[in-house]
Amino acid sequence: MAMATIRSNLLRAAFRGASQNSAQPKRGFASSAHDDVRETAKWEKITYAGIIACTTLAFYNLSKGHPHHEEPPAYPYLHIRNKEFPWGPDGLFETKEH
Repeated sequence: MAMATIRSNLLRAAFRGASQNSAQPKRGFASSAHDDVRETAKWEKITYAGIIACTTLAFYNLSKGHPHHEEPPAYPYLHIRNKEFPWGPDGLFETKEH
């Protein structure tokens, strides 16, 4: 691509018969490539810092214990059966107590 640009500039200069320096002034863009590289590097560093922070917080939260509550007492009035179920005296998913 760069060679084609140089060749086309040389051909233009030859056709014009210009003996003066045919170096064109550099175009100024709205943002330079250095700003883009700097901005990309900044956001890459922020991303890596965020990944490390989130991973550290996740390990910390997962390494802490969580409370285990005691089983509630077996109150006899919680399983009152006034009528027999069609599948038998026990509940469908309960085990028989002997």
